[in-house]
Amino acid sequence: MSEEFTISLSHDQALVLSHWLNEVMGIPEFDTIVNGDPAVWSPLHRIAGNLDKAIPDIVAPDYTHRLAAARERLRAALGDLGRPAADD
Repeated sequence: MSEEFTISLSHDQALVLSHWLNEVMGIPEFDTIVNGDPAVWSPLHRIAGNLDKAIPDIVAPDYTHRLAAARERLRAALGDLGRPAADD
């Protein structure tokens, strides 16, 4: 029995994740990690493909601007999460 699983992302999250996946898939270091369990390629390719089909921004002439704006909004929403601690 195979169940479908749905993940909801905001437009900004989807745009940034799509770009990131397209950047890292094929990089030897990333591929080495994934090849530790080759079954992971199946969901990665499905997620990347679905994102590419669902996001018209990736072919927009101002894609770079849209991506930068999405990143900035997501960083602002995260606050200090994931940022290096300032040295005191």
